[in-house]
Amino acid sequence: MKIQRTLLFCAGVFSLGAAMGFASGPDRELVVTKSLDSPILTTRSPGAEGNKYGFEGGSVLKVNGAYHLFTSEMVANPEWVKMKLGHWVSPDAIHWTRRGTVFESSGNFTGEDPRAALWAPMPVFSAKENRWNVFYVAYHCAPDTPTQWLNNTEGEIWRAVSRVSGMNGIDGPYKDAGVILKRGKDSDSWEGLQGTDSFFPYQVGNEWYGFYGSAHTEALPISSWQVGLVKAPSLAGPWKRCTELNPLKIEGKFTENPVVTRLKDGTYVAVYDTDVQNAIGYTFSRDGVHWSDGQHLIVQKDSGIWASDIRTPLGLVPEGNDSFTLLYTAFEKGSGAPAAASSIPPSTAAVGMVKVHLQPVAKAAQAEAKAAKQDR
Repeated sequence: MKIQRTLLFCAGVFSLGAAMGFASGPDRELVVTKSLDSPILTTRSPGAEGNKYGFEGGSVLKVNGAYHLFTSEMVANPEWVKMKLGHWVSPDAIHWTRRGTVFESSGNFTGEDPRAALWAPMPVFSAKENRWNVFYVAYHCAPDTPTQWLNNTEGEIWRAVSRVSGMNGIDGPYKDAGVILKRGKDSDSWEGLQGTDSFFPYQVGNEWYGFYGSAHTEALPISSWQVGLVKAPSLAGPWKRCTELNPLKIEGKFTENPVVTRLKDGTYVAVYDTDVQNAIGYTFSRDGVHWSDGQHLIVQKDSGIWASDIRTPLGLVPEGNDSFTLLYTAFEKGSGAPAAASSIPPSTAAVGMVKVHLQPVAKAAQAEAKAAKQDR
């Protein structure tokens, strides 16, 4: 999550970005083809009763024709501490039914409990295991000080596995299988007191890579929020930091919560949280290891702006013909978005949706103008 505004070598992957075909930048970009002027899921939606502050982060995917959303629910006080990891299902990505709770945090605000707050559930299917895994972040939590953000610290990545095998096992129930990544003696200097704030694994050949993030929350103001890569032979690990590549230079100061999709031609695209107004960020990779400079997709504009702050994209869901459904979380207008780490007023976050298309850069501006004309 974000506030408002031993060297280990991954053998065989180190090469220049130009060799990946991105010397002059990616030749494709995402364009919004349809947007909605209101959120699709809010604290007022059926099934969200008892959810005080709304939704933040997680990911969405499509299984057997149904959309499955795994998301962090900020259910009660302390805000951003008392959490549930919710599972929602929809036939059309617009109308949602809450399927259940995957895990619930303790809400302990003394700094003593390593599972005081739970965030960012990411479901991933392992063909080798024939089983769904869910990765999520668990934090210690304590009241902030004037110089430190202690609300979420020493983040650890937990792996849980479905008790039911096969694709239908996405409904769980899930059983914890232990911590697979945390801050420690193998950490790099760019990793701070926040610990590991996000994790998303994806397969490259017979191996797995994963995005993970961190920030130096031990000193305010926070100067940067970064992401890096880890590598493992299987989802269970062991996961090793790709120190020679980290942190990735996707954005200058802020990159968080990347969620990866592999395209039909083998290219990887990751959407992520950026600090660019009304936008989400995205980046491409030919090999799953070297990532291009970030690009930005405006998801709300003109009369369709219902959010005061765009938060976290929840992933690109392929719909065929280079079209995708993109869900994201955002603060609703008038809900009082947080202004500083040391003074966080009440805030309410909802889930929005846009349809996007991936196409050559030369055609993108033309298509965007056509979509804008149709909206009018």
